[in-house]
Amino acid sequence: MKKGISTFFLTMVISLSGLDGMTQVVSIASSPSAGRYFQVEYPPSAAAGELQIGVTYTLWIPDGVKTIRGVIVHQHGAGTSASKAGANAAYDLHWQALARKWDCALLGPSYHVLNEGTQIGPGEAELWYDPRRGSDKVFCNALVALGEKAGHPEIGSAPWCLWGHSGGAQWISQMTVMHPDRVVAAWIRSGGTTKFHSRHPEWPDPELTEAVYSVPIFANAGVREKGSAQFNGSWIGMLATFEEYRPHGAPVGIAPDPLTSHDCGGSRYMAIPFFDACLAIRLPNKGAKTQTLKPVDMSKAWLADELGDTAVPAAEYKGDIKKSVWLPNATVARAWMEYVKTGTVGDLTPPPAPFDVKVAEIPNKGNEITWSAEADLESGIGGFIIMRDGKSLARLPAAVQNGLLRPTFQGVSFHDTPDVPVPGMRYLDASSHTGEKHAYTVVTLNGAGVPSKPSKPAK
Repeated sequence: MKKGISTFFLTMVISLSGLDGMTQVVSIASSPSAGRYFQVEYPPSAAAGELQIGVTYTLWIPDGVKTIRGVIVHQHGAGTSASKAGANAAYDLHWQALARKWDCALLGPSYHVLNEGTQIGPGEAELWYDPRRGSDKVFCNALVALGEKAGHPEIGSAPWCLWGHSGGAQWISQMTVMHPDRVVAAWIRSGGTTKFHSRHPEWPDPELTEAVYSVPIFANAGVREKGSAQFNGSWIGMLATFEEYRPHGAPVGIAPDPLTSHDCGGSRYMAIPFFDACLAIRLPNKGAKTQTLKPVDMSKAWLADELGDTAVPAAEYKGDIKKSVWLPNATVARAWMEYVKTGTVGDLTPPPAPFDVKVAEIPNKGNEITWSAEADLESGIGGFIIMRDGKSLARLPAAVQNGLLRPTFQGVSFHDTPDVPVPGMRYLDASSHTGEKHAYTVVTLNGAGVPSKPSKPAK
């Protein structure tokens, strides 16, 4: 059966006592092709050295996977709005496409911060985004618990791709230092622990080892953060991370976003191909007895000047390699050259066609059309065109609804997560009358507006 994303979910809630007093919530999709969702929740601890913020982890696993090869972590930033947005991260169709390609799970943490504070006061975000304050331990425990509930115990020891925004960038930066052997790659958006050097006495400088310099890292910030009274530290953090790691030969690059300030903008169109390349380079072969990550193959690298916009194969680069932007391969290099100029990445290839189209007549209301679809790996799902009897009936969404200068079916928030509520793949044809017979097809538009082939018709 072809895999895809269902539009309807049947949720079963199970409260159990388990590790560290957590409660567990298991959500199972009603469609056998949709993948499964699992949750674990941990209350805050009052014990010294343990996590003093509650947290919920939502994990998505694609159906049909025998062995989970890695966990893609989408870590939100500081503040209450970021925490709420993080609760939706595992439902993102575009990030799910990356996870599905590599037999990975997708994890969206949501820390229960109580206010907008970013220090270590009661309910403030630094209580979690410095993993040394307990979130590292809880995170690792959660992966073990989720693996047990999902029937995939290998999740507890699988390697990680770490994506983080703002406070989340602080968290993944420090986690990379603490667990370099488990990190496939890290994407640091608008942050990085180097911005805390000699700034916050409660945040000790990370102790870097040679192993850290083997992890592929990309630092990414909005050009409009530069010089901002509120967000200039994020710009400094991007450059400082690069300038601290790259002289050691670490595979590190930077990607200034010309369109944004502290919001994530279209950074996913650069982050996802970066992770795709790093997963190809570093994941152990399928069926391998060990989960030891492969070293980075530098032979296919491209290089560029630190704040430049042109990359060339490493053998052709004439500058100082220790000050050059590292790019894992030609595909990522071409995406990077477009992204640093435009803030997005184009996509000329059509997405997969929708499937499993169904029509149900609803008395006195019309015909309801439902379908499933896989997201385009390069640019996600921009929307759908619903066709009736071979003619265009409707387009979803009807207009651009976010700051990406392009429509996206789920929307994309400030925090690079789907808008709330997450839309379902359904449309009500209210212009159809009882007794009329119609044939419906659906076309997927990718994030660049390129259409798929029509689905098979449903009558």
